[in-house]
Formats: sequence, structure tokens, C-alpha cells
Amino acid sequence: MIVAATERAGNFASFDVRPWQWAAFLTLIVVLLVADLLLVHRDAHVITFKEAAIESAIWISIGVAFTGVVFAWHGAQPAGEYISGFLLEKSLSIDNVFVWAVIFNYFAVPARYQFRTLFWGIFGALVLRAIFIFAGIALIERFEAVLVIFGLVLLYSAWKIAFHDEQEVHPESNPVLRLVRKVLPSTTEYDGQKLFTIENGKRLATPLFAVLIIVETTDVVFAVDSVPAVLAVSHEQFIVFSSNAFAILGLRSLYFLLGGMQDKFRYLNVGLGAILAFVGTKMLAGYFLGWHPPTWLSLVVIVVVLTVTITASLLADKRDDAQADPAGA
Repeated sequence: MIVAATERAGNFASFDVRPWQWAAFLTLIVVLLVADLLLVHRDAHVITFKEAAIESAIWISIGVAFTGVVFAWHGAQPAGEYISGFLLEKSLSIDNVFVWAVIFNYFAVPARYQFRTLFWGIFGALVLRAIFIFAGIALIERFEAVLVIFGLVLLYSAWKIAFHDEQEVHPESNPVLRLVRKVLPSTTEYDGQKLFTIENGKRLATPLFAVLIIVETTDVVFAVDSVPAVLAVSHEQFIVFSSNAFAILGLRSLYFLLGGMQDKFRYLNVGLGAILAFVGTKMLAGYFLGWHPPTWLSLVVIVVVLTVTITASLLADKRDDAQADPAGA
């Protein structure tokens, strides 16, 4: 069993990361977050489509460029695992974006206050993902059979994502939110971007705090799918966490870019389901058959599936518009 585990582990990149290197990376993440909050979005305002597009392009470029850092540091295989994990997490995170749109609409959050709420949501998501990632890798190292559980979870998630008609989100039924409202005095009035306000000498939670609670708890649900998925392409802690971090950092801009475009990507859920089914099958095949597809194959599958489903969605949307307005076509 020990020999088999060693052979399987050898199919993934593995390297030592010194404490100062972890500190440097975490400092980079904090600097990027703070700069985005205090320099780019210091004043509350409505994020325009153009602004969101530019910022999304910058965040994606930063995430992709980090592939070069990993390559220069440890070579081709770790770099391949990183970019595969980054693209996988980025694609799976699109569902987060659409759920955020439902949450913000339900609570009628003014557009100019949404960015600050998502900032704290992203910060919390990074912490939660770190916990899931390190716990998941520790479980794999100690109980390799957990790969079977992860693989089955991914296959179930693949079916669920591919065949559900729409995101069913019921904020009022969230048990965490109900508990918080029972123990924490709240108000129904917004006070700018503040999570807490003072009314009649009492400190009360604003609706933005409720929104933040919903955002964080829904991310826990998504992490159940995404963390096992990225563990199918890498078992190296630094690669898994860094790919997650850079994928998550740009989600705020992606929300303002795609938040109202869910109907235009009708086949995206099918594509995401196919990707999850692939990585779930890969994880199970690695455990039962000892077969580990090369990293480049995972990368090709992710890129091809996303390209096909997004292109098919846009073409179908264009066809429907033409049929609805023959004269305009």
C-alpha cells in the first residue's frame, strides 16, 4: 500500500515551499486586494461594463502570468498543473457569479455598494478555501481512499450542475442567516457601505451584513465541488491554493461583467458538468486503475469544453434573436 501510494503521488508535482516564500505569496495577495479596494475602488460607485471588462482582463492576465513564475521556479509539470487548476477554478466560479446576482437582487442591494460587499466576501472565501485545501490534501496523504469519495462527489456534482434548469437560491431559508438574525440585532435600512450602523444608540447589523453571510455560506457549498476538482489535477498545496487564490481574486470584476448575462450562456452548465465528470473520472481511474492522464490532457479538455459550450451558447442566443426579429436580422 505504501509503495502504491508513493507511485501515485509521483504522478503529481511535489516541491518544498519555505515559510518565507509562503509569506511572500500571501503578502502579494493582500497587496493586490488592498490596492484594489483603496486605490481602484476607494469611492462607492456603479461599476460600468467597460470598467468591469478592463479589470477582468487585468485579473485574468495576472493569474495566467503566474504560470510563468511557477515554470521558472519548478519547471513545466508544476506550471501545467497550476494553469489547469486556475482555468478549472475560474470556470467553476462562474456559477458563483450568477448566484451572487440572485442574492443581490433579492436584498435589493444598490449597485454602488455591491463591490465593497464582494471584497469582504472574497476575503472570507480565500480563508475558507485555504482551510478546505489543506484539510483535503492532509486527508489524501493520510487516507488515500478519500479520493474515491471526492471522485463520487464530483460525479454527482457534474450531474447536478449539468441538468438543473436554474440556480435555486432561497436567501430567506438560509439557516446561518436565520441564526445570525436571532442573536444579532439587525436593521432593514442601508447605511452606505457599512456592515453595521448605530440607531438610537444601539449597534445594528445592516442588510449588507446579511448579504455577506449568504455569500460566504454559498461559497462553502461551491467549495465542496471546486476544491476536490482541483485536487484531481494537483496535490501540491502551493499550486492548489495559488490557483484558487488567483481565480477568486478576479471574481468581483467578473460579476459586474457577467452578472446579468446568465441567459446568454445556456449551455455553460452542461460544459461545467462535463468538466467535473472528467476530473471525477480521472480521480477514480487514478485510484482504482493507477492511470493518470497527463496534465496537458486536463488542460486541453477544460479549454475545449469551455470554448465549445460558450460558442454554442452565443450562437444559439444570436439565432433566437434573429428569429424573434426577422426584420432586424
